[in-house]
Amino acid sequence: MLRVAVVGSGPSGCYTAQGLVQQDPEVLVDVLDRLPCPYGLVRYGVAPDHEKIKSLQNNLRTVLEHERVRFLGGVQIGPGGVPAARLRELYHAVVYCVGAATDRHLGIPGEDLPGSWSATEFVSWYSAHPDSAAEGFVAGARSAVVIGVGNVAVDVTRMLARSPAELNPTDMPHRALTALAASQVTEIHMVGRRGPSQARFTTKELRELGALPGTEVEVDPRELALDPAYDDPSALPAAQRRNVEVLRGWAKAPAQEAALRRIRLRFFLRPVGLLAVGGRVGAVRFERTVPDGRGGVRGTGRFEEIEAQLVLRSVGYRGVPLEGLPFDPASGTVPHLAGRVLREGAVAPGEYVAGWIKRGPTGVIGTNRPCSKETVTSLLEDAPVLVHEELPEDPLVALRADGVRPVEWAGWQAIERAEAELGASLGRSVVKLPDWESLLTAARSMTP
Repeated sequence: MLRVAVVGSGPSGCYTAQGLVQQDPEVLVDVLDRLPCPYGLVRYGVAPDHEKIKSLQNNLRTVLEHERVRFLGGVQIGPGGVPAARLRELYHAVVYCVGAATDRHLGIPGEDLPGSWSATEFVSWYSAHPDSAAEGFVAGARSAVVIGVGNVAVDVTRMLARSPAELNPTDMPHRALTALAASQVTEIHMVGRRGPSQARFTTKELRELGALPGTEVEVDPRELALDPAYDDPSALPAAQRRNVEVLRGWAKAPAQEAALRRIRLRFFLRPVGLLAVGGRVGAVRFERTVPDGRGGVRGTGRFEEIEAQLVLRSVGYRGVPLEGLPFDPASGTVPHLAGRVLREGAVAPGEYVAGWIKRGPTGVIGTNRPCSKETVTSLLEDAPVLVHEELPEDPLVALRADGVRPVEWAGWQAIERAEAELGASLGRSVVKLPDWESLLTAARSMTP
């Protein structure tokens, strides 16, 4: 009987577990996660107002409730927790689906000024990630600059523009909801260094900005016209063509003088520095760029400044090394061959990767399905060799003997009940528990 540990309970981890139990009628899978809650970025990365996408948790739940799948939360792999080598002693195979845990940096002066944050930090705050210790994002801010033109940039822009009435039905933690309800941010600038035809947001996400009550979206037609594809977008792929068409429509729309908030989409501006006012960020300095004819941009030596008391940097995620595994710092991934981990160019028996730590932070949630499928295929091809290894008793028994106290599925269900009770007490629906103490207290209660 094949025993597999899947490290990470986000989409790639769940799809990996699903593929294993569907293709092997005897495999037993333990899905381990550092957090006491499952679902990864579906719980802690999808914006609270995206109920349809968040409903994917129901699909992932079906996987984790399978009779041959076991969820073990609150299990740290690496320093301070279970060494990777110990996992290989307890399981025939280990699949690492640990994602990309940190954000990329701009590498410009002033990036660390108070008031300058990564979008990851902002998302963690309003998503109630238990590691989030940051507060005061919107305090004292009137104008915000979001650097980046991907879906995360659109998400944080939208959350800054949402009214309290729109956020109240979500599962947003109460402190974040209270802070955003008191926000005085009325101008939000979302800025990209390249043109609209190269923006990474999806058209569905983009259009949502234009549907926000009391909010006007402004686009400068002169910046759109800098894009070589602006006059004739027909040659673009369908997704980029639709983006350009939406932006063109906003550029032609008359101004709404009565708008409570304004979102300004800017293009061909490269951040070169954050400027301090009173000891914190007060503006962002940009250099105007133009297409270089090779798909990139070049600077023009012309600059402008945009006032901002809040700056959110949304320029991508990045994988981090996991102790005991090889790591390619250039790509932020683990070297692999069809999902098989490579050590110094040779396949490491019984070690696999899937998801962002395998391919980098690309694609959407559904992209993890074929990625996980490839890894599962490799693992099951190797299974006849792997199962010849002798294993000790049930890995959970061994982990407990090592002093590990996993949060099992019943513990996660107790967290869900506690979040429903918290929501009811606040006159809302479900409200997320925002910190380690409250999550673990709820998990350990496990009362019906």
